[in-house]
Amino acid sequence: MAAAARGGRTMPLSTTEQLLASLVQLAISKDLITADDRFFAVNRLIARLQIDTVSPELGPSLRTGTGTAPASASTPEIIDALVDDAVRRGVCADLSDLQEILAADLMTIFLDKPSSINSRFWQIYRTGPRQATDWFYRLSRDSNYIQTASIARNICYQAPSTYGDLDITINLSKPEKNPRDIAAAKTARSSSYPLCLLCAENEGYAGRAGYPARANHRMIRLALGGEPWYIQYSPYSYYNEHCIVLAESHRDMKIDRMGFQRLLEFITLFPHYFVGSNADLPIVGGSILTHDHYQGGRFEFAMARAGEDFAFALPDWPAVKCSVVRWPMSVL
Repeated sequence: MAAAARGGRTMPLSTTEQLLASLVQLAISKDLITADDRFFAVNRLIARLQIDTVSPELGPSLRTGTGTAPASASTPEIIDALVDDAVRRGVCADLSDLQEILAADLMTIFLDKPSSINSRFWQIYRTGPRQATDWFYRLSRDSNYIQTASIARNICYQAPSTYGDLDITINLSKPEKNPRDIAAAKTARSSSYPLCLLCAENEGYAGRAGYPARANHRMIRLALGGEPWYIQYSPYSYYNEHCIVLAESHRDMKIDRMGFQRLLEFITLFPHYFVGSNADLPIVGGSILTHDHYQGGRFEFAMARAGEDFAFALPDWPAVKCSVVRWPMSVL
C-alpha cells in the first residue's frame, strides 16, 4: 500500500486504508470511541489485519476526516470489505466461520469491557428503563453483534385472517454453511467450552470452526428471583428488539412457579418489553432446552391484538382480568 509523498504531492490512500479510516470515523460518530482513541483504534486494526505497509497520509486523513470510503458505507459493509481483503492477502482462510471470527474481533477494538458497559447501562436506567434498553440495543447494532445486514434479507409481511392480521416472517438471515465449513468443523478439535450457545461464558468468546464468534458479544447483568440472570439481544432477531434473558447457571429449562415470578419481575424492570417462555418440552418448545432462558422484546404479536371469545373472573383474585382469546389454539 505505497502512498508516499512525492515532489510535495500526496498519493491518495489505498482502498484498504480508506476503509480503515471510514471504520474509525464511523465508530467515533456512533460514540463507540472518542476522537482521542482514533490512532490507537486504527493501529489495532492494522495489527489485527496484518497490514505491513501503511501510507503516511493515513494520520492526516484521520485528523481531518477526509479520504474515507463513501459516506453511505455502513459498518457491516466496511467490515465485510476488510475481511474480503484479508482473505485475498491470505491473512484469513476462505471459510465463513473464520471470517465471522475476524469480523467480530475487529469490532472488539471499539468496545468497552462488560463491566464498563453494565455500569453505563444502569446509570442510564436511572433516567428510565426505555432509555437504557435504547442505548444497549443501539450499542449491540453499532458493534455489529446484531447482524443488521443479514436481518434485512428477511421477508416480513402481514396476512389477514379470521383471527386478525397475522405477522409472517420468512427467516433468511442465519448464514448457511458451505461444504468447506462443514468439513473444517468435522476436523476441528472438539471442545465443550462454552457448554452451550446461551451460556454466560460466550461473552467475548472468539469462536471456532462450527461455533459462532462472540468476541463483540455483551450482556447486561440483572437479578431475577434472587439469582443472577442476563439480558442480551439476539444476533439474528425475529422481531423488534428481540432479546434473550438467560440464567447464569447452566441448567435445563423448567416451567414452574418461580419461572412466572421471574417473568413478572422482568416486566417490572422493563415495562416497555414483553417476555415469555418457550415450552420446556422437546420439539414442541422449539428452543435450546439445556439452558434456562426466556425471550422478549419490544413488539406486539398478533395474539396480543386478538379479540376475546368470553371473559371470566377469579373470585380469589378480583384484580385479575381473565378471558379466552379468539385464537386457533387454546389461549387464556
